[in-house]
Amino acid sequence: MEVPGSSKRMIATQEEMMEARVPIAYRDQCAHLLIPLNKCRQSEFYLPWKCEAERHTYEKCEYELVMERMLQMQKIREREAQLKAQSSQSIPLIPKTANA
Repeated sequence: MEVPGSSKRMIATQEEMMEARVPIAYRDQCAHLLIPLNKCRQSEFYLPWKCEAERHTYEKCEYELVMERMLQMQKIREREAQLKAQSSQSIPLIPKTANA
């Protein structure tokens, strides 16, 4: 399934996420990595030094998503600043005749 505005696609289906009891807030493009991570955590009794490889891959995926969203927001802000600069150049606030 393709997610608009993202380079990553959804790998885990809704059925898989429901079956694995993934909370709705965590059902993003990295959910396919969260499912085996949670299974590992449960089998290892949530010991912090276990499942490090799975946790690292999941956190890296989430980091990449955040960085992608930040880049998109930066592009939007730059576009808005350009539009604002263009619109302010076309209509002067003080007419030139007022300074004469």
